[in-house]
Amino acid sequence: LLQAFKDPSSPFHIRPGETGPASPDEEPADAPHDSRATVDKGTDSPPSHSVRRTSPRDASPASLAEARAALVDRGFDPDVLWTQKIVWGDLDSFQCTVRGVAVPSSPHTHRPCDHLQSRIHWMSTFGERFGGPSAAEALLKGKGVSLILKSIQVNFRRPVTHPDTLIVAHKPHRPASTELAADATHLHLRASAYSLNQRAFVAHAEEVVVWYDYDRLKKCTPEQGLLNAVWATAGKRRN
Repeated sequence: LLQAFKDPSSPFHIRPGETGPASPDEEPADAPHDSRATVDKGTDSPPSHSVRRTSPRDASPASLAEARAALVDRGFDPDVLWTQKIVWGDLDSFQCTVRGVAVPSSPHTHRPCDHLQSRIHWMSTFGERFGGPSAAEALLKGKGVSLILKSIQVNFRRPVTHPDTLIVAHKPHRPASTELAADATHLHLRASAYSLNQRAFVAHAEEVVVWYDYDRLKKCTPEQGLLNAVWATAGKRRN
């Protein structure tokens, strides 16, 4: 990666006197992609360091439509699809994202926040369907009955590099084990991440979340209306 920083032909090249983005999620300036700050040589003030900013390219409508169709075909509700850009600061020396969906130590994974943000978006969607914005806010802030993550298992299929955009989605599913399915305090989820650049799924996950009463500080069984809103986000798989 250091050689990539030094190589003028590399998209990761940082020229002498420049600095990289202050954070992985730093937004680009309104100037062109390779914009640099100018130095006024007519003053005695020290030259300011120019900053080079990079960000993923905006996805085309066609690629977004293709990704949405792929996820809907796997039974995901189109209203719960979450869009996550992969940024330059996520890369390791292999030029793969290092902040994994669930395994941050793996060099061939995605950011850990991607599935978290997708799950939060999914919760917000079914919460609003159940009881409007106030119900969605209560779910996200842990007021009354909400969900808490118990476990997650991820199958990483492909490495992801910058620039790219992932479309991530969650849905509930019933486990094959009748014993697990009988536990009304647990909810089993499936999640998938689709890469626009690769036009393919790059990860699938199995998650278990627990219904938790934050007022009583213990797991619980939710009311049927809330469960109905949850299961309404599970579409039918078409392939």
